[in-house]
Amino acid sequence: MTARIIDGKAFAANLRARVATHAAAFAAAAGRPAGLAVVLVGEDAASSVYVRSKGKATREAGMASFEHRLSTDVSQDDLIARVEQLNADPAVDGILVQLPLPKHLDSDAVLLTIDPDKDVDGFHPVNAGRLATGLPGMVPCTPYGCLLLLRDVLGDLSGMDAVVVGRSNIVGKPMAALLTAESCTVTIAHSRTRDLADHVRRADIVVAAVGRANFVPGDWIKPGATVIDVGINRTDAGLVGDVDFASAKEVAGAITPVPGGVGPMTIACLLRNTLVAAYRRAGIAFDDKTL
Repeated sequence: MTARIIDGKAFAANLRARVATHAAAFAAAAGRPAGLAVVLVGEDAASSVYVRSKGKATREAGMASFEHRLSTDVSQDDLIARVEQLNADPAVDGILVQLPLPKHLDSDAVLLTIDPDKDVDGFHPVNAGRLATGLPGMVPCTPYGCLLLLRDVLGDLSGMDAVVVGRSNIVGKPMAALLTAESCTVTIAHSRTRDLADHVRRADIVVAAVGRANFVPGDWIKPGATVIDVGINRTDAGLVGDVDFASAKEVAGAITPVPGGVGPMTIACLLRNTLVAAYRRAGIAFDDKTL
């Protein structure tokens, strides 16, 4: 048995096209484009690449892109003042502060400053609470992208056993909340979980987000299970995921590759979140399930 390879790149391209269609409709209805502001502090090379790619994707979707580049030595007060300025800007529907920030800055304090309704990363505790309690809010981009891929492969997820390996606030915890909302039976596992392999072997769905190269071997995978690999690890052999792809694809029913699986979904879902935020802020009816 060889797994179906889940093409996240193709799915993300389709999602971005749908976002562009809805973004044009929003601009016509609101008299302005939806707007995403990205704040970059310092000259980190990887962060600069991410910011450029986000800006390009935003403009290609027909939305306004606002880039705010601040010096590495910017003060905490000045950074927070910039975020507050963006909170008050009616042209800005989404705010993203590129992480990591320089060590002298308090990332938590900065993220708490973002208006929860403009928090398109979905990291604000208000949005975490909304997700946990089933209220409308901004959902973190990577977990939501994983959910879209799972729905595409499996359809109805109700009743399935799911294991999320990793308990971060960015992926693991929100992923578990999303799967719970889909009526899965969810286990959050991590490096200290006893008999981790046994937990994974029982799962119909495995989401690996632990940040360790090839951490989940193929003999942990239940035959026919769907495997979503969130990991991006740089090794001498190139980029690899948290799942040992070579062995897992011989057992799983479907699996995401690294690269080309979950990664492209993150920016696509960022654009989706920005558009959803724009519709909500403008008070224009919109069914976000169409995205």
